[in-house]
Amino acid sequence: MKIDKKLIKELSEYLDEFKLTEIEFTEKDTKIKVSKNYVSINNLPNSSIDNTSENKKNNEQIEKITSGLEISSPIIGTAYHAPEPGAKKFVEVGKKIKKGDTVMIVEAMKTMNHVPSTSDGVVKEICVEDGQPVEFGQTIIILE
Repeated sequence: MKIDKKLIKELSEYLDEFKLTEIEFTEKDTKIKVSKNYVSINNLPNSSIDNTSENKKNNEQIEKITSGLEISSPIIGTAYHAPEPGAKKFVEVGKKIKKGDTVMIVEAMKTMNHVPSTSDGVVKEICVEDGQPVEFGQTIIILE
């Protein structure tokens, strides 16, 4: 099998052009998947952290956000905190939830997909705003 470099380059350009994180192309028995690599804040070298008060505040916020159990979006779509506008939200910060409880809805192609909690815990942070677009794998809730 010969690798079509031109196709891979074209798919890579589509990632930037359409602000995608991943794209897949399938034709007969050939499947090509191209995705962007993001640098995790956990992998930043210590030299990138300085001791100014603003950076200390940012670093504390990063530590706060990254500690805990993350629940991520299973699909690309629009996140909603409640089943309908004006209704009670599925979760609030500080609320205790159980595994399987709906934490949010992600709407994709006019289909409302309920996102269940993957664990028991207390909601530490809601990482997306109501009506905000989300990517596949993006953290939407952090539990303690």
